[in-house]
Amino acid sequence: MKNIGKLVLEERQKQHLTQEELAEKAKVNLRTIQRIENNENEPRGKTLQLVFEALSIEENKIIESESLLEKRIKKILNGLFLILFNLFLISIIGYFTLDSHATENSRIAGFLISFLLPFLIVLKTPKTSGTMRTLKFGFGYLWYAIFVIYGIGVPASFVSCLLPCLVISLAVLYFGNEIMKGFKIKVIA
Repeated sequence: MKNIGKLVLEERQKQHLTQEELAEKAKVNLRTIQRIENNENEPRGKTLQLVFEALSIEENKIIESESLLEKRIKKILNGLFLILFNLFLISIIGYFTLDSHATENSRIAGFLISFLLPFLIVLKTPKTSGTMRTLKFGFGYLWYAIFVIYGIGVPASFVSCLLPCLVISLAVLYFGNEIMKGFKIKVIA
């Protein structure tokens, strides 16, 4: 909202109004207009509405420009979160299956986690399509599977149970909505 002060000042000058006249027209304190124009405070609610009405400024213009910036920031943060989350998911399965100290018990845990973690994601994103969910939360699994196939080979990745765990995770992410329908699970808010 940094630009509100500049916008109010420019619009007031275009209309050849003094700060006093604007304050009177908007039915706000003169000091409020001064603070807005000097960016000393950010008007909210009723004050902002009164000043915009007095100057015939559409609030949509401000809100649209701010929402575009917020959307860009949100997309960047969501992208970073998804990258870190995918790294977290693949590291858990890799730890339980591919680690040098992995035992049969840890591989069984890997199988369980490869189903349960993606199923939890499905429960939290019930309105997301399987394709979109797989792209968002499964790209780490896809890259990890490719890396493992080329890095240690298909036989070694099957023996360690890593590749089957990755395939299970991807299948649950993709077919999660159908799985939920099969279990008739209702999410209680």
